[in-house]
Amino acid sequence: ETAGTVASKRYARRHQPATMWSASGLAVVVWLLTATSASARYPVVLVPGDGGSRIDAKLNKPSVVHYLCDKKTNDYSNIWLNLELLVPYVIDCLIDNMRLIYDNVTRTTHSPPGVDIRVPGWGNSSAVEYIDPSLSTFGAYFKSVGDTLVGTGLERDVSIRGAPYDFRKAPNENTEFFVNLKTLTEETYQQNNNTPVVFIVHSMGGCMTLKFLRAQTQKWKDQYVRAMVSLAGAWGGAVKALKVFTVGDDLGVYVLSGSVLKAEQITSPSLAWLLPSPYFWKSDEVLVETDTKNFTVADYKSFFEDIDYITGYNMYLDVKQYMDFGPPGVEVHCLHGDTIPTVEKFVCPIIDYLFIFLTFICLI
Repeated sequence: ETAGTVASKRYARRHQPATMWSASGLAVVVWLLTATSASARYPVVLVPGDGGSRIDAKLNKPSVVHYLCDKKTNDYSNIWLNLELLVPYVIDCLIDNMRLIYDNVTRTTHSPPGVDIRVPGWGNSSAVEYIDPSLSTFGAYFKSVGDTLVGTGLERDVSIRGAPYDFRKAPNENTEFFVNLKTLTEETYQQNNNTPVVFIVHSMGGCMTLKFLRAQTQKWKDQYVRAMVSLAGAWGGAVKALKVFTVGDDLGVYVLSGSVLKAEQITSPSLAWLLPSPYFWKSDEVLVETDTKNFTVADYKSFFEDIDYITGYNMYLDVKQYMDFGPPGVEVHCLHGDTIPTVEKFVCPIIDYLFIFLTFICLI
């Protein structure tokens, strides 16, 4: 097997939401789709989580980080998820094209010079069923969910729709997604005999959908939305985000390096949005523990100063307002995994100026 194949297998295994579905969870969804009668199945909109959308890039770069990298392309091509880019050295090309640059004036991010990004497949179920556009089994994401829904009588791209988005960015930079999601919801409703839709959302996709629903009128939601089914929703954030900001994340793939991937990962405002929320975690609950000091949700500024990445704190200030997870105004079903290892505290023996060594010595 190539390193890219191994990486894709591991990524798919860790991120496919179908692995979190119990028999009772499937029963809930089937009930939602068939509750009234055999002829009144509710259409579905699938909203992916962090890393769950394809990303295409068109390049016209002034320079590249490695001689193996493309400097100019004639058209858009897939960069996420692309097996060929998940190999040593070539992955540097992916990181440089995926990273974002933070603007302290506009308080938004943009791509590096010469990198034009788009998220393909709007409305198509295949765009979220397979993150890998080659439809490789290793790149399957919502595929098992889609198959289950088809088994109940729904039809792909008619009553099963996909709502991909730029998962690197937080709600403040995804305005177009929310506008398009409203249109897609209304369109799907109309195409299915004016039947309200069910949102099936995974991880950060739940947070995005919650933000969307809270911005709609109750009258609109009563007409167009049947329910929201959440698969492992990250409603209150995740301690893992602190770990990624500190040492990066290898995505569970031994051929990849978290410290290398960190160069791209920490530039995403969505990572700051996924920090443990002060609306959920208590101000005295230790999230990062070291020999010299501890950090809670009240210590983010100090945390980012100590890891020498104040941009992370600025992004946190930009997105903090979107961390409030109040009621969406629709029926909600929350499903979650069981016996899945989850980071609840980040324990490091050394901090401050020795953070450069954390990649090797931190205990998760």
